[in-house]
Amino acid sequence: MTTPLVDSPVFKAALGPASPLRGVGDGAALVTLRGVEKTFANGTLALKGLDLDVRDGEFLSLLGPSGCGKSTALRLLAGLASPSRGALTWAGGRPELGFVFQEPTLMPWSTVFANVYLPLKLKGLSKREARPRIEEALEQVGLHGFANAYPRELSGGMKMRVSIARAFVTKPAVLLMDEPFAALDEITRTKLNDDLVALKCATGTTVVFVTHSVFESVYLSTRIVVMAARPGRAVAEIVVPEPLPRSEEFRLSAPYAETCRKTSLALHAAMEAGGPA
Repeated sequence: MTTPLVDSPVFKAALGPASPLRGVGDGAALVTLRGVEKTFANGTLALKGLDLDVRDGEFLSLLGPSGCGKSTALRLLAGLASPSRGALTWAGGRPELGFVFQEPTLMPWSTVFANVYLPLKLKGLSKREARPRIEEALEQVGLHGFANAYPRELSGGMKMRVSIARAFVTKPAVLLMDEPFAALDEITRTKLNDDLVALKCATGTTVVFVTHSVFESVYLSTRIVVMAARPGRAVAEIVVPEPLPRSEEFRLSAPYAETCRKTSLALHAAMEAGGPA
């Protein structure tokens, strides 16, 4: 019989006395997952016993190794898949959601304007009605003046900005992001992290962000949930003490380094806990 992760010495060392488990935070829960399980058609058990709250106004990162079900959990939140077992409950019903995928998934034959217009077009808005919102979204992501450009004319970082603008143009209450910066170089990724924090603070949008990066999760998040792999489940929660917004000074600070250390230890403990729960 294996020792539960929450009782393991590595896990306790990772959290320390100041980093509590689930249940921290003052925001009301927008959505709760209780005992959620997801089994795919091929028999793969991706999630088992997942308990998770997403709270109003927070920046929540789901951190864990490949195969821990982070993206599966995000798809369940988005309504792109349904739990095999357990309950997923939105308080007051599912709100307007935005989704940013790992790849920009832009239409290469269409302009930046047309790509951002797509979700509003599907809602029945004319181009004339949608134009102010599209221009605002492009301004928010730093792409003012690029409305008539095509994806082939943009860098990888700019394509991802278009994808973020497309998600924000509907003014979502919750933004779901599935490792959107993983394929970018470090300089571009750092810049987009800064811009995403600023955008989140400006709009008040609740963000759920999937990442493999300890450093990215600590910089962006108000709260980090660490997941263990196969079957995926939440095994640790780390609250980042620095309030949003943040700056380069935070990346160089002692609290950032200490939170990264705790998060890294918790992630390593979660990786050791892979296997049947």
